[in-house]
Amino acid sequence: MSLYERVAGLPVEIGSASLERSAVETGSGFTRVTTTIRLRGGGAEGVGEDVVYDGAAHDDPPVPPLEGRWGSFDEVCERIASCDLFRQPPGQPVYRGYRRWAWESAVLDLALRQAGRTLAEPLAREARPVRFVASPRTVTVPGWLELYPSLRFKLDPASSWSDDQVEELVRTGAVDVLDLKGAYRGTPVDQPPDPRLYRLVAERFPEAWIEDPNLVDDPECAAILEPHRDRITWDAVLHSVEDIERLPFPPRTINVKPSRFGSVRELFAVYEHCEREGIRMYGGGQFELGPGRGQIQYLASLFHPDGSNDVAPGGYNEPEPRAGLPESPLEPRHAFGTES
Repeated sequence: MSLYERVAGLPVEIGSASLERSAVETGSGFTRVTTTIRLRGGGAEGVGEDVVYDGAAHDDPPVPPLEGRWGSFDEVCERIASCDLFRQPPGQPVYRGYRRWAWESAVLDLALRQAGRTLAEPLAREARPVRFVASPRTVTVPGWLELYPSLRFKLDPASSWSDDQVEELVRTGAVDVLDLKGAYRGTPVDQPPDPRLYRLVAERFPEAWIEDPNLVDDPECAAILEPHRDRITWDAVLHSVEDIERLPFPPRTINVKPSRFGSVRELFAVYEHCEREGIRMYGGGQFELGPGRGQIQYLASLFHPDGSNDVAPGGYNEPEPRAGLPESPLEPRHAFGTES
């Protein structure tokens, strides 16, 4: 029985749906907006989080017609897939998957809570403590390490990095992942291929994973990273098992962001594919402001607790370091379903 088949037959009763918009000003100069979905029925509540990055898309989004008694979770997912969840075409096609994930995760949470089960139970998996990394602004790394000396990092290298900045980061010995953002097009985080930057990343951080390089548009950059293929990992180009299979070479590890795969079925298929093919995984987030962060932490606890999981508690996203935050590893918390 596949992972998805283990949850597909869960019955669920949906009585009502409500939406709650959240927004925070970030340290990188944009307002992060997300929407929490709350589904109620059968004396329980299930939640999910819409992580679409376009703030205007969170203004009065449509609510799909899901009320009623459903024979299975899979039937509700089919209904969600048949609905247009946007009033206007989204700014990026991937946003459709993000929103679909939000609704499906809320339904799955509700179905499990109505059954009095955690997600770990039907999947027959153990939730384990989650090792996490933080992904702050580079200039704040020394301050974070003063407060949390064992903290590890996932950073976004930029062409503006100076040799002195690089040397300071190298001395910390705390960098796990370097995200080159080479797979993004037309977004505020685009980082064009830069031979100097790629050489710095490859040579000065010999133990770090190199995420999402651009191996297509600049032959020099591709040649620089050729000896380091075993450290190359992928994120933004992955939305399905087929995308993993289409990579230019088999990866040793990938970044698995649940919302990026759009549906519970596809996410679980990715987990199974990676375990079958011996591909290691680490989790990633989408700057969740609500229950979605706990959900990605819980999924990491079930499938890749020891990876370089970019699922740190929300306090690590604040512009400046502060004391008193939970430290790695995080004890697992049941963010899908209930123990009662």
